Order: sequence, then structure tokens, then C-alpha cells
Amino acid sequence: MKKEKYILVAGLGKSGVSIAKFLKGKGENIIATDIDSSRAVIAAELEEKGIRTEIGFHKEKTFINAEKIIVSPGIPLDNKYITMALQKGIPVTGEFDIAAEFIDIPVIAVTGTNGKTTVTTLISEMLKASGLKVFTCGNIGTPIVEYFMGKKRADIIVAEMSSFQLDTAGKFSPDVAVLLNITEDHINRYKDFAAYSDSKWSIFKNQSQHDIAIINGSIRGVEKHLKGLKSIPVFFGRKNIVYETDPPYDGYSERKMAIIKPDKIIINNLPSNNMYIPEKPEKPVTTDKNDMCVIDISGARLKGEHNRENMAAASLACLAVGGTIKGIEKTVNSFKGLAHRIEYAGTINNVDYIDDSKATNPDAVVKALECFGNNIILILGGRAKNTDFSYMGQAIKKRVKKIISLGESRTQIKNAFADICEIVNADTMQQAVDIAYKTAHPGDTVLLSPACASFDMYKGYAARGDDFILNVKLKKRKHLGNI
Repeated sequence: MKKEKYILVAGLGKSGVSIAKFLKGKGENIIATDIDSSRAVIAAELEEKGIRTEIGFHKEKTFINAEKIIVSPGIPLDNKYITMALQKGIPVTGEFDIAAEFIDIPVIAVTGTNGKTTVTTLISEMLKASGLKVFTCGNIGTPIVEYFMGKKRADIIVAEMSSFQLDTAGKFSPDVAVLLNITEDHINRYKDFAAYSDSKWSIFKNQSQHDIAIINGSIRGVEKHLKGLKSIPVFFGRKNIVYETDPPYDGYSERKMAIIKPDKIIINNLPSNNMYIPEKPEKPVTTDKNDMCVIDISGARLKGEHNRENMAAASLACLAVGGTIKGIEKTVNSFKGLAHRIEYAGTINNVDYIDDSKATNPDAVVKALECFGNNIILILGGRAKNTDFSYMGQAIKKRVKKIISLGESRTQIKNAFADICEIVNADTMQQAVDIAYKTAHPGDTVLLSPACASFDMYKGYAARGDDFILNVKLKKRKHLGNI
């Protein structure tokens, strides 16, 4: 009996569903599987398109007999079924490798522990303001293969990439790759921090000498990783660190970097990879005789030093593919930031309430704390990811007057910070906001910045942030009614 040939799509989140439909449209025989029985509705839709599904269970034989497995980012590569397939020599890949076979326009890819979505959005808006057509995709929400399934064409693809997506991107090679930062996160998914760091650095592994690597020069261990880099390095960072590079960088010895000031970003000697961008509205970069250009960020609405880094990285990527200073400055001056990222939620009795629910790791919390004074009431906690809470110790000691701990990690929070500041437990977000309201004084800041995932209490960080905002609004309404 002839063995059936098929591609297995493992995981039916957004990317898995799109990949299954896309490859079926290309004439491939597809089986799609998901352990979650709630995927039955989407499975019925796929069945109507001729895609066989296995929902609520996994079959060993389905994995070990596949021609190829395309695994969704949410499934760890040490999953026992994936491990069995790998041991059989079956290729395991991801959505970006599938897309790599069809991409025919320039690609900017962005990764980092924090700031990925903000920078991806900034780059996209900067390029649009420069007169270019952009398709924004990846971890930000839209699967990359959706570009090939739609009718609208773009000049550039801008993709946000998580470490999980990079782990299955063996062939994908962005023309411009951006590495924002690397700090501890997802240690529950990786062997150790070094493995997580290597995953982030892999965004550059398939680049050529004509491509551009935009790197935060402050990242720990950057010198080691530069030695294996084939692409052209361009640096940014709060410390403005630039490293000399060895051959094959002969001819690129002059410093290429963004110097970050409080009110401007100075771009020095930025290389271009000479991508063909049709109908540019103006010259990409206006430079003086020293190959420098200045971007005015004095009107920027984003708070914090980390956001100046984000603007610098986005500006470098934009200019590298034909964006304009005018488009960059227009975006910087109008961009309000994204939901649940140091987002103003309201003021009650001269106390500001800030929603930073997207801060799901300690470094993000430290960066949020740096945006405010030393009178912060911090709502902290959720589902930890083998989190080292001590990383936040100095910042909390300097700026936080009270911690309101929430969720599964309350004991860990107490153990980490009991000697630093007052800690009060809350069982719900309503209770957390109520405690903050009753104990805050005029001039204080109440900051929801959890350092943890939200899945112990919510479907995601957005739902957690929405709950915080709702309770702030209700508390404000009640407060005004009592005045």
C-alpha cells in the first residue's frame, strides 16, 4: 500500500490556520492537529476546504509519518510528538520558512525581549508616512502568509518575530534585522538564559554581507556574537557603545550608529542596502558632508529612555530601506504608543493610574519604573515564567513605596521584596485598585506592571489591562460622586 504524503500543521492558532489554508491553496495535502478541543469550530471550517483535522488529541503516527511538520509558535520543540518526529528525521519548520519561499519584496524583521510590537508599529508607520506601502505581520497578530493570500501588494514587509518563531526559521533571511534587547524571559521554555539569547541572535544567521543588522550595542555579550555576523552592523543604545568589527567588514570600518539624545537622534554613516523602492517621495536621507543626519524627537509623545531607544532603532530600519526624515519625524510626533504599554488610564485625586499590563518580565517593569518618580504604588504579579524577581530589586527600592501583589506569584514577590517595601496582597484586580485608591496620596503614581504572564487569571495581558482600566474608571466615577 502506497504511503500517503502530507504536510502536518501542528497547532491551530492564527498562524496555523493561515498556513493550513495557504498550503492547501497551493495544492498540498494537509492534516491539521490541535490538542485543544475548543478548536472544533475552526476545524470544521478547515474540513470544508478539504483539510483533514485531528482535534482534542495528537496521534503519534500522524507526526512520525508526515513529510514535513509546520509547528505553531505556541508548541515547544521539546513536545514529545515533535521530538519523536525529529528523531525520525522529519523536517520541523515554522511559518516564516514557508513564507521565505515566496517573498519577493524587502523584509524588515524585529525581535527583542521588550519593545518588539512598538518598534514594528513605529517602522510601519514611518514607512507609510514616507509614501511606501507596508504589510505588517508576525507576532504582532497577522500571519506572514496572509500577504500571499491577499490581493494588495506592498513595497516592504515589516515582521515582528518572537524567539519561538525564530526557533523554526531555518531559512528565513530578512534584508534588515533589528535586535532591540535581550533580558531574562521565557526561561520556562528554554534550557537557560544563554539558549534564549542564542534564539534572539539567530535573527541574523541567514543574512548576507549586503544585509543590515541593527543592534543594541548595550546587549550583554554583544562582542561574542558580532564575530559570526556576516551582515553590516549598525548600532544604537543608551550607552552608545560601538564595537570595532573584524573582516569581512573591511570597507565598513567607520562607525555606523544612532546617537540618542533627549531631543534628537543623530544618525551617523548609515549604510543602505540599495533596495529598489518605487516612487520615493524624496531622497531617503539628507546628510551633511560628514554623512550624518539629525532626527528631531523633541515633540515625541512616548515616555522613557527605552522608548528613545525604540525610536532610534525604528529610524535606522526605516532609513535603511528608503524611508524619509520627514516621514520619521511625522510619526514620532504623532505616535501615542500602544495599548497596555505605559498607557495612561486616568487620574483620581491627583493620582495617575498607568496600565503597563504588557510588562510580562522584570526588565519591562524596570523600564516602566524609570518613567516615573519615587512615589509609585506597583501592582505586581501573575503567572511567573521561572522569573528572577530580584532583577527589579534596586529599581523597586529606589522608586516604589508599596507593592500590591496579585496572582499566583504572590509568595515569590513577598520573598523577594519583603525587606524593601510594604507588600499587600490582593485577590482580584478590583481589590488591587481599591487598595491603591485608599492608600495613595496626591502626587503618587499607581502602576500596573506585573512582570508576569496573565494566564492565571485572564486570557491574556490585554484582558488584564482592560480589567485594570475598567476598575479605575469605576473608582473614578464613585470618587467624583462622593466629592
